[in-house]
Amino acid sequence: MDFGFLDGRPFWIVYTALFAIAFARTQTIYWIGRGVGAGLHRSRMADRIGDRLTRAERLINRFGPPAVTVSYATVGVQSAIHLAAGAMRMSYWRYLAAMLPGCAGWAALYSLGGLAVIAVWWEFFLRSPYLAAAAGVPAAAAAAAALTLVRR
Repeated sequence: MDFGFLDGRPFWIVYTALFAIAFARTQTIYWIGRGVGAGLHRSRMADRIGDRLTRAERLINRFGPPAVTVSYATVGVQSAIHLAAGAMRMSYWRYLAAMLPGCAGWAALYSLGGLAVIAVWWEFFLRSPYLAAAAGVPAAAAAAAALTLVRR
């Protein structure tokens, strides 16, 4: 993405602007999903689906928040996850609690140049897949160690 209007700005302005962009975008998609879900519940299809729709909503409300948070690290399915969270009536407060760390991570990734690191690694991979995989091992080990420390 090209955020040319942020070139040369202090980090906190860039980070705040990107956080606000992510927040507004995903809130919009969530509320569109809520509208779609309201229409679904008033349709004849909801009568045919019956109890399965209620079970699906309970499952998404229970297990959906981690998917919402992780969706910010994906490309292509992020909007679908937020739309489904709204359409399946995920509790707004659960959604918001899952969305905020996702927005923070997304803004950090874009404002700190994380995509540039990924692009460089990809170029390295195209030239030498084995060396790129070997370079990825320490990064994966560091991520696993950080996750282990957080869980403890």
